[in-house]
Amino acid sequence: MRPQDVIRKKRDGQSLSRDEIDFFVAGVTSGRIADYQVSALLMAIYLNGMDPSEQQALTEAMLNSGNILDFSDIPKPKADKHSTGGVGDKTSVIIAPLVAACGVCVPMISGRGLGHTGGTLDKLESIPGYRVNLSANEFKQVLDQVGYAMAGQTAEIAPADKKMYALRDATATVEAIPLIVASIISKKGAAGLDAMIIDVKVGNGAFMRDESRATELAHALVSTGNSCGIKTRALLTDMNQPLGRAVGNSLEVEECIQLLRGDAPEAAQPVLDLSMELSAHMLWLANVDQTTEAAHERLRGVLGSGHALECLQRNIEAQGGNPRVCDDPGTFLPLVSETVKVESPRSGFITRVDTTEIGHAIAAIGGGRVRIEDTIDPTVGFTSELKIGDRVKAGEAIGVVYCADSSAAQDAARRIQAAYQVGDDPPAEELKLVKEVINE
Repeated sequence: MRPQDVIRKKRDGQSLSRDEIDFFVAGVTSGRIADYQVSALLMAIYLNGMDPSEQQALTEAMLNSGNILDFSDIPKPKADKHSTGGVGDKTSVIIAPLVAACGVCVPMISGRGLGHTGGTLDKLESIPGYRVNLSANEFKQVLDQVGYAMAGQTAEIAPADKKMYALRDATATVEAIPLIVASIISKKGAAGLDAMIIDVKVGNGAFMRDESRATELAHALVSTGNSCGIKTRALLTDMNQPLGRAVGNSLEVEECIQLLRGDAPEAAQPVLDLSMELSAHMLWLANVDQTTEAAHERLRGVLGSGHALECLQRNIEAQGGNPRVCDDPGTFLPLVSETVKVESPRSGFITRVDTTEIGHAIAAIGGGRVRIEDTIDPTVGFTSELKIGDRVKAGEAIGVVYCADSSAAQDAARRIQAAYQVGDDPPAEELKLVKEVINE
């Protein structure tokens, strides 16, 4: 069997056999198949898709390309959450300590920023000293000690996915549903999960802008996850505006800590609302609670008592960070005082936000990556108190750009100003944060 035979078959719209998929994934893992050949197959899959049996075979081959972590000696249910990515999407930082404080083991394998979206690992690394590159033994120690651990994908965990993930970004094949499903489920399956909740973003700031495509992705994720032995549920959630108030790594961590402390601005509330909803479904899937209503009550208890904040603090300390950031995030996070106001060009109501453009504007001044090896500047970002439907006056601040480079900040401010549409009348419909729950 040759790589070009597999590529040709998929290029011509035919279904690949399990043996052909296993051969190709093994070649990706070993390095025997060249990057240009991997890229060619990725594009063929993007253009021609995969049927359910191919999808299952690809996911299992990627899952089995590395080690499966074993946490069976930790006597707790194991559950995790994954998001398909958005702007200001920081819920993992809140969900992990919330759910762990409720008695669930949360082995969270997270990722870096991709395209216009932020990455959990980049956010966590804005905490001074915080380590996301943990060995398998270190990861398990933190998990056992704290209840949750957050780390990056190692060379041992789904290594085929690690190579293909980077090439997807470089070859404009990120949005291919079979590749998204195989990437997510292979990483999460390698963490030995019992249950998984998936936050499928939909809207102009998501990789899946069309609701029908997002729904298709959600069903594929749930079906494949369940077939791999992981109880899986997906929520379709809105990404037509940044989630919460903050966009940018340090600013988003500060917002999460404020929410767990109970002293966050009102504009941050959607982050907590969505975090609580996703966490409730995790507790239900993990059989901690028999209804999501009971799970919400439990979560409100650990939030109000401060147990979730304490769990975050213990995790930060266990992973090498400064736990005092939870007491005074503004002092210990790398933040800047240099700001540029983003002014509304006219009076009226905010009717639309080009969320992807906001993500790109912050990435361009150092908050994201153009290439995988680029360094992130954790200090840059954008905050806004206003949402779609809010009234604004001409010259009033829509938000604020944070950046030490005044020229770059002015450029970002101009792009973000153009990303906000202001009309005479408010939108006819209010956006729903959670659009649909998908179980199969």
